[in-house]
Amino acid sequence: MAEPITIARPYAEAVFRLADGAGKLADWSAMLVALAQVSDDERMRVAMSDPNLSAPKVAGLFISILAGRLTPECENFVRVLADNHRLALLGEIRTQYEARKNEREGTVEADIQSAFELDRAQLADLTARLEQHTGRKVRAHVSVDKELIGGVRVVIGDQVVDASARAQLAALQSALKA
Repeated sequence: MAEPITIARPYAEAVFRLADGAGKLADWSAMLVALAQVSDDERMRVAMSDPNLSAPKVAGLFISILAGRLTPECENFVRVLADNHRLALLGEIRTQYEARKNEREGTVEADIQSAFELDRAQLADLTARLEQHTGRKVRAHVSVDKELIGGVRVVIGDQVVDASARAQLAALQSALKA
């Protein structure tokens, strides 16, 4: 059986082309976030796998839960996914869509973990340095992880920059054991 990432790709590409052509990248991004959240709910997972519920009924559940938040095109997209038993892939479709959207906009997502809350000036400085390093606009997602002890850990795509005190102590520990 094919991997979810492979199965989700054509759907993500189709949605991206539709959204890009209509100049609605941000709107579709918001709708896909909402759809992915609904599909991740345990009750919806049960409904999606219930053989007694038809594809139109499952699609109707999604559409009714998000009433007023989906465009007619998005509602049709939900119906297509339901007909093809692909609603469980909404999280992966959203991830791939966001990657294409970010590429189009020249943006990169950065997950920043800090040992302490960053103030606006610190975040702006770090973001500016990351933008200089990547050559792209950085959209930062910041979280606090007290276990880092000090410093930050930044993940951009498959790149990890771990400038935390915890990482430095682990490196020192390894060096001392050698």
